[in-house]
Amino acid sequence: MKRVLVSAIVVALSAVVMAQDAAKVDPTHYKVVTDNAAVRILRISYGAGEKSPMHSHPDAMVIPLAASKVRFTMPDGKSEDSDLPNESAMYTPAGSHSSTNMGTSRVDALLVEFKTAAPGKATLPAQRAGLAMKVLAEGPRGMAYRTTAAPDFQEAAGTKHDYDQVVIALATVQMSLSLDGKPAKTNWTRGETVFIPRGTAHESKNTGGKPVDFIIVAIK
Repeated sequence: MKRVLVSAIVVALSAVVMAQDAAKVDPTHYKVVTDNAAVRILRISYGAGEKSPMHSHPDAMVIPLAASKVRFTMPDGKSEDSDLPNESAMYTPAGSHSSTNMGTSRVDALLVEFKTAAPGKATLPAQRAGLAMKVLAEGPRGMAYRTTAAPDFQEAAGTKHDYDQVVIALATVQMSLSLDGKPAKTNWTRGETVFIPRGTAHESKNTGGKPVDFIIVAIK
């Protein structure tokens, strides 16, 4: 009976560990940028040698904004080191881990967590007018592209897509983006994000007169 009780306690504690929200248990390293019904976007920042407690994430897409090396330690004690190149992307399935910055510089990344119960059924684009697109990562819920908007890139007022988008600036740039007729966002800094919900009328235009680089996470 005692052994059964101990096993039950271990299972219960494991469930608690699995449920730990990174932004709640480690707000020093995880800051919420956006939170809605489709996604939660976290800004991740670790100094060299810094470590997080055990926490969990749903299926997600991580976008490093600096080259880094991170050790992920799982609840069973096993660990794995990952090199994260600057301006890359990696699809990560749901799970729990603690993280340690094994490099000599700061980890700076964005994490796009997918919140819907199951993947959507939208068809994601292979190409878009005025955008050069390179697939960086893909998974059951979405795809990350590195995109370059041509100097004459624009989407007319009322443009809609049947997939959600997270748009991430890779530099300080000028790009006009207006959602639902609201005042346009015209100036972006590196790492800034905008969420464009599926079916939302929007208008965009490259106003800087030169190619502009973004990462776009398109969600089914």
